[in-house]
Amino acid sequence: MDDNILDESGEEIVRVRLPKKGELIGIVQQRLGYCKMYVRCSDGNIRVCRIPGKYKRRLWVRETDVVIVKPWETQSDKKGDVIYKYRKAQVSWLKKNGHMKVFEDSF
Repeated sequence: MDDNILDESGEEIVRVRLPKKGELIGIVQQRLGYCKMYVRCSDGNIRVCRIPGKYKRRLWVRETDVVIVKPWETQSDKKGDVIYKYRKAQVSWLKKNGHMKVFEDSF
């Protein structure tokens, strides 16, 4: 299977990070301020997610961005951490390979 695709600048993206065990794909619904946001996750829950301290300066998230969410151990159906943001080319790869079927009404 050929995973090589090009992004907007013409650079080749070799790999697309998929969620590991305990992680979910989500779409940012609304920014709340102070690195918090509502994210609609692939399991159907809407979580209040934050950007952890080690990602704060490197991860800039807007509404409708596709992200990977790691739910908290406590209150896992209500809260989580955003740990990765997909680029546009990566989102198109996810759609093409069937990883975004849960969110078809959002696009």
